[in-house]
Amino acid sequence: MPNPIAFLMLAIWPIVTVVMFKRLGPERGVIWTLLVGYLILPELPAQFDFPLLPPLTKHTIPSLSTFCCALLMFGYRGSILPRSRVGKVLVLTFVFSPALTVWNNADPVVWGEVWLPGLSMFDALALVMTQAMLIMPFLLARAFLNSGKTQRELMIAFMFAGLAYTIPMLIEIRLSPQLNLWVYGFYQHFFNQSVRFGGYRPVVFLYHGLWVAFFCMSALVCAVGLLREDTERSKLFYLVCVGWLAAVLFLAKSLGSFLFALFLVPCVFLLGRVTQIKVAILLGLLATGYPILKGLDLVPQQEMLAAAASIDPDRAASLEFRFSNENILLDRAYEKPVFGWGSWGRNHILNPVTGAIETVTDGRWIIVIGVWGWAGFLAEFGLLLLPLILLWREAVAPRDGEISPFIAPLSLLLAINMVDMIPNATITTLTWVLAGALTGYAEVLKAERLKEGKRSIWTLQWKPIL
Repeated sequence: MPNPIAFLMLAIWPIVTVVMFKRLGPERGVIWTLLVGYLILPELPAQFDFPLLPPLTKHTIPSLSTFCCALLMFGYRGSILPRSRVGKVLVLTFVFSPALTVWNNADPVVWGEVWLPGLSMFDALALVMTQAMLIMPFLLARAFLNSGKTQRELMIAFMFAGLAYTIPMLIEIRLSPQLNLWVYGFYQHFFNQSVRFGGYRPVVFLYHGLWVAFFCMSALVCAVGLLREDTERSKLFYLVCVGWLAAVLFLAKSLGSFLFALFLVPCVFLLGRVTQIKVAILLGLLATGYPILKGLDLVPQQEMLAAAASIDPDRAASLEFRFSNENILLDRAYEKPVFGWGSWGRNHILNPVTGAIETVTDGRWIIVIGVWGWAGFLAEFGLLLLPLILLWREAVAPRDGEISPFIAPLSLLLAINMVDMIPNATITTLTWVLAGALTGYAEVLKAERLKEGKRSIWTLQWKPIL
């Protein structure tokens, strides 16, 4: 169980947020309060669960405190909702569709001797509030991180935070994942999943070792982007950072993130800005279309299992376990396809005697479809895919001003995060920050282009929609 330090850290974070905003200003304040909160605050089960309110966790407390500080200290910039009609619809659907999920799940679910209660209006209120807090980093980044300068600040923050995080990562690689136990009094996941290739995979203060490796990979990609775009005087420093982060990522023993790095680093270093955005769109479309391909039985499961077995039989067994659970859970989701089954484990298969959950949800896509249905899935993945499409439109449109080169590596990071959400549930506060920053910058580019009197390459029939 979490110790008092865990609850104290959660309780004082609003105070920390105020101090950071006063010292850093609005843009850096948004970046660093969300980033540091994600990296150091304790995971579940550390939370404040007050009656009639959604649980306050490391994912909601920094979002809520940052949003309130930005609003009260500096004022919100522009409209809260995105400017595009599609963006408005997606945000509103993301926040309020859980109310329709609750309305569609008022009846109890019965598994033999096990009975799960129906959802009530209190659940609807709590779920809507939770969704609103989860989307706050997107709204904040859209309002405060919508320029090339702030996106460079975002990449620098990722890189330096990643460099700092390599220290506890190396400690856990050597001693085993113990820092969360030493500091917060509990271990946040199954320890055996941290044992890899004769050593240990670091977890630090995140949910799982996969999350740590993915963040290290993100910091590495940001360092490569800065290495490519910055001055000759700084290139040696960035080159050292790239080498160090790559070495620690290799030691982190996460094959997926390492393969992502092998793909993204050459893309960032060699491809042009527009080409990188096109690659990001293809990756985002792949992630968004995966459930459809899965439902149509067009995913080459056997070929993927054979390829995984050629690398590591244990990884092949893990992948086969994922595929099996996805198939079962997808059949369960099809029973309520539009708005899903809601919370309290109603989307799972339960043991009819003990009530134990017998299925495992690994991928974010199957979690969202099972809990919130296709409405929730399209809202969430649509909000992540939309900025990539909007940025491509602005990147290829004629204009007088320059476009920030940093949108390309950030777009690739967002897209690869969507791809990683196929096997894993790696959507985090940082995912929403990336999506919001890119959405805001695309809106700024569009406003500048229209002010110049330049037309988009899109046809008139698409312009009213996006």
